Amino acid sequence: MLSADFLHLAKDVEMVDEHADIFHLDIMDGVLVPNLSYGFPVVEAIARLARKPLDVHLMIVEPYKYIERFAKVGAGMISFHLEAARKSGRDAGEILDMTRALGVKAGLAINPDINVEDVFPYLEKADFILIMSVFAGFGGQKFIETTYERVKALKAEIDRRGLDCEIEVDGGVSPSNAAALAEAGAGILVAGSSVFKAHDPAEAIRLMRVR
Repeated sequence: MLSADFLHLAKDVEMVDEHADIFHLDIMDGVLVPNLSYGFPVVEAIARLARKPLDVHLMIVEPYKYIERFAKVGAGMISFHLEAARKSGRDAGEILDMTRALGVKAGLAINPDINVEDVFPYLEKADFILIMSVFAGFGGQKFIETTYERVKALKAEIDRRGLDCEIEVDGGVSPSNAAALAEAGAGILVAGSSVFKAHDPAEAIRLMRVR
Protein backbone atom coordinates (compact mmCIF):
# COMPACT_ATOMS: atom_id res chain seq x y z
CA MET A 1 0.00 0.00 0.00
CA LEU A 2 3.04 2.30 0.11
CA SER A 3 2.46 2.96 -3.61
CA ALA A 4 -1.27 3.67 -3.24
CA ASP A 5 -2.87 7.06 -3.89
CA PHE A 6 -3.21 8.45 -0.37
CA LEU A 7 -5.54 11.23 -1.57
CA HIS A 8 -7.95 8.53 -2.75
CA LEU A 9 -7.06 5.72 -0.39
CA ALA A 10 -10.57 4.31 -0.10
CA LYS A 11 -10.62 3.68 -3.86
CA ASP A 12 -7.35 1.76 -3.74
CA VAL A 13 -8.44 -0.23 -0.68
CA GLU A 14 -11.56 -1.24 -2.57
CA MET A 15 -9.44 -2.35 -5.55
CA VAL A 16 -7.22 -4.52 -3.34
CA ASP A 17 -10.27 -5.97 -1.60
CA GLU A 18 -11.74 -6.96 -4.95
CA HIS A 19 -8.66 -8.29 -6.74
CA ALA A 20 -5.82 -9.17 -4.33
CA ASP A 21 -5.42 -11.43 -1.30
CA ILE A 22 -3.76 -9.28 1.37
CA PHE A 23 -2.91 -5.68 2.26
CA HIS A 24 0.84 -5.28 2.70
CA LEU A 25 1.53 -2.33 5.00
CA ASP A 26 5.10 -1.02 5.23
CA ILE A 27 5.82 0.66 8.56
CA MET A 28 9.12 2.61 8.42
CA ASP A 29 10.74 4.60 11.23
CA GLY A 30 13.56 6.44 9.44
CA VAL A 31 16.07 4.65 11.68
CA LEU A 32 16.23 1.01 10.64
CA VAL A 33 15.55 2.15 7.08
CA PRO A 34 16.22 5.59 5.54
CA ASN A 35 12.59 6.56 5.07
CA LEU A 36 9.38 7.30 6.96
CA SER A 37 6.01 5.91 5.92
CA TYR A 38 2.74 5.95 7.86
CA GLY A 39 1.58 4.93 11.32
CA PHE A 40 -1.48 3.82 13.22
CA PRO A 41 -4.01 6.38 11.89
CA VAL A 42 -3.50 5.21 8.29
CA VAL A 43 -3.44 1.51 9.26
CA GLU A 44 -6.63 1.96 11.29
CA ALA A 45 -8.31 3.71 8.34
CA ILE A 46 -7.39 0.85 6.00
CA ALA A 47 -8.51 -1.73 8.57
CA ARG A 48 -11.98 -0.17 8.72
CA LEU A 49 -12.51 -0.82 5.01
CA ALA A 50 -10.39 -3.92 4.42
CA ARG A 51 -12.05 -7.26 3.83
CA LYS A 52 -8.73 -9.03 3.22
CA PRO A 53 -6.04 -9.70 5.88
CA LEU A 54 -3.60 -6.99 6.89
CA ASP A 55 0.06 -7.97 6.47
CA VAL A 56 2.09 -5.49 8.55
CA HIS A 57 5.80 -5.28 7.68
CA LEU A 58 7.67 -3.57 10.52
CA MET A 59 10.84 -1.83 9.32
CA ILE A 60 11.51 -0.34 12.74
CA VAL A 61 14.24 -0.69 15.34
CA GLU A 62 12.16 -1.94 18.29
CA PRO A 63 9.31 -3.95 16.74
CA TYR A 64 8.39 -5.75 19.95
CA LYS A 65 7.09 -2.46 21.39
CA TYR A 66 4.36 -2.19 18.75
CA ILE A 67 3.36 -5.74 17.83
CA GLU A 68 0.50 -5.92 20.33
CA ARG A 69 -0.98 -2.63 19.14
CA PHE A 70 -0.85 -3.67 15.49
CA ALA A 71 -2.53 -6.94 16.45
CA LYS A 72 -5.32 -4.99 18.17
CA VAL A 73 -5.77 -2.83 15.07
CA GLY A 74 -6.48 -6.02 13.12
CA ALA A 75 -3.22 -7.26 11.63
CA GLY A 76 -3.43 -10.90 10.61
CA MET A 77 0.28 -11.12 9.74
CA ILE A 78 3.18 -9.19 11.28
CA SER A 79 6.81 -9.40 10.20
CA PHE A 80 9.89 -7.70 11.60
CA HIS A 81 13.52 -7.61 10.51
CA LEU A 82 16.18 -9.92 11.88
CA GLU A 83 18.49 -6.90 11.70
CA ALA A 84 16.16 -5.01 14.07
CA ALA A 85 16.22 -7.81 16.63
CA ARG A 86 20.00 -7.91 16.48
CA LYS A 87 20.37 -4.14 16.89
CA SER A 88 18.06 -4.07 19.89
CA GLY A 89 19.72 -7.07 21.52
CA ARG A 90 16.50 -9.10 21.48
CA ASP A 91 16.12 -12.72 20.43
CA ALA A 92 14.17 -12.99 17.19
CA GLY A 93 12.64 -16.26 18.37
CA GLU A 94 11.13 -14.55 21.41
CA ILE A 95 9.58 -11.84 19.23
CA LEU A 96 8.12 -14.50 16.93
CA ASP A 97 6.66 -16.28 19.97
CA MET A 98 5.20 -12.99 21.22
CA THR A 99 3.53 -12.41 17.88
CA ARG A 100 2.05 -15.88 17.65
CA ALA A 101 0.75 -15.63 21.23
CA LEU A 102 -1.43 -12.73 20.06
CA GLY A 103 -3.09 -14.98 17.47
CA VAL A 104 -1.21 -13.35 14.60
CA LYS A 105 0.92 -15.05 11.94
CA ALA A 106 4.56 -14.23 12.69
CA GLY A 107 7.13 -13.43 10.02
CA LEU A 108 10.85 -12.78 9.98
CA ALA A 109 12.24 -10.45 7.29
CA ILE A 110 15.76 -10.04 5.92
CA ASN A 111 17.40 -7.57 3.55
CA PRO A 112 19.42 -8.75 0.52
CA ASP A 113 22.73 -8.39 2.37
CA ILE A 114 21.74 -10.83 5.14
CA ASN A 115 22.61 -14.48 4.48
CA VAL A 116 19.43 -16.47 3.98
CA GLU A 117 20.88 -19.17 6.26
CA ASP A 118 20.61 -16.69 9.13
CA VAL A 119 16.86 -17.31 9.34
CA PHE A 120 17.20 -21.11 9.47
CA PRO A 121 17.34 -21.26 13.31
CA TYR A 122 13.93 -19.57 13.48
CA LEU A 123 11.97 -21.57 10.91
CA GLU A 124 10.09 -23.61 13.52
CA LYS A 125 8.82 -20.42 15.16
CA ALA A 126 7.93 -18.48 11.99
CA ASP A 127 4.75 -18.76 9.95
CA PHE A 128 6.49 -17.05 7.05
CA ILE A 129 9.86 -15.64 6.03
CA LEU A 130 9.95 -12.35 4.14
CA ILE A 131 12.79 -12.18 1.63
CA MET A 132 13.44 -8.61 0.54
CA SER A 133 14.32 -8.51 -3.15
CA VAL A 134 15.32 -4.85 -2.82
CA PHE A 135 16.72 -2.99 0.17
CA ALA A 136 13.94 -2.06 2.57
CA GLY A 137 13.01 1.60 2.68
CA PHE A 138 11.76 2.76 -0.70
CA GLY A 139 9.29 1.59 -3.32
CA GLY A 140 10.07 1.37 -7.03
CA GLN A 141 13.53 -0.22 -6.72
CA LYS A 142 14.90 -2.68 -9.27
CA PHE A 143 14.50 -6.37 -8.44
CA ILE A 144 17.73 -8.05 -7.31
CA GLU A 145 18.25 -11.19 -9.43
CA THR A 146 20.01 -13.22 -6.72
CA THR A 147 16.64 -13.41 -4.95
CA TYR A 148 15.70 -16.52 -6.91
CA GLU A 149 18.59 -18.53 -5.47
CA ARG A 150 17.88 -17.22 -1.96
CA VAL A 151 14.26 -18.33 -2.23
CA LYS A 152 15.28 -21.75 -3.57
CA ALA A 153 17.74 -22.27 -0.70
CA LEU A 154 15.15 -21.29 1.88
CA LYS A 155 12.46 -23.46 0.29
CA ALA A 156 14.82 -26.44 0.24
CA GLU A 157 15.51 -26.07 3.96
CA ILE A 158 11.82 -25.69 4.80
CA ASP A 159 10.99 -28.81 2.79
CA ARG A 160 13.92 -30.75 4.29
CA ARG A 161 12.50 -30.15 7.75
CA GLY A 162 8.90 -30.71 6.68
CA LEU A 163 7.79 -27.34 8.04
CA ASP A 164 4.67 -25.34 7.27
CA CYS A 165 6.41 -22.01 6.69
CA GLU A 166 5.60 -19.80 3.72
CA ILE A 167 7.99 -17.62 1.76
CA GLU A 168 7.04 -14.04 1.00
CA VAL A 169 8.98 -11.88 -1.49
CA ASP A 170 8.84 -8.09 -1.44
CA GLY A 171 10.47 -5.59 -3.80
CA GLY A 172 10.41 -5.17 -7.56
CA VAL A 173 7.83 -7.94 -7.98
CA SER A 174 5.92 -7.69 -11.26
CA PRO A 175 4.21 -9.83 -13.90
CA SER A 176 7.64 -10.36 -15.48
CA ASN A 177 9.09 -12.27 -12.51
CA ALA A 178 6.08 -13.57 -10.57
CA ALA A 179 6.04 -17.02 -12.20
CA ALA A 180 9.78 -17.53 -11.67
CA LEU A 181 9.47 -16.53 -7.99
CA ALA A 182 6.63 -18.97 -7.50
CA GLU A 183 8.63 -21.71 -9.20
CA ALA A 184 11.54 -20.97 -6.85
CA GLY A 185 9.25 -21.49 -3.86
CA ALA A 186 7.58 -18.18 -3.00
CA GLY A 187 3.96 -18.42 -1.93
CA ILE A 188 3.24 -14.74 -1.21
CA LEU A 189 4.22 -11.98 -3.64
CA VAL A 190 4.16 -8.35 -2.57
CA ALA A 191 3.75 -5.82 -5.37
CA GLY A 192 3.41 -2.06 -5.05
CA SER A 193 4.56 0.09 -7.96
CA SER A 194 3.88 -2.61 -10.56
CA VAL A 195 0.22 -2.63 -9.47
CA PHE A 196 -0.66 0.91 -8.47
CA LYS A 197 1.29 2.53 -11.30
CA ALA A 198 -0.13 0.14 -13.91
CA HIS A 199 -2.72 1.35 -16.42
CA ASP A 200 -5.00 -1.43 -15.16
CA PRO A 201 -4.06 -2.45 -11.58
CA ALA A 202 -6.56 -5.31 -11.51
CA GLU A 203 -5.05 -6.79 -14.67
CA ALA A 204 -1.55 -6.44 -13.24
CA ILE A 205 -2.64 -8.48 -10.22
CA ARG A 206 -4.29 -11.07 -12.46
CA LEU A 207 -1.08 -11.48 -14.45
CA MET A 208 0.87 -12.18 -11.26
CA ARG A 209 -1.44 -14.95 -10.13
CA VAL A 210 0.33 -18.22 -10.76
CA ARG A 211 -1.89 -20.62 -8.83
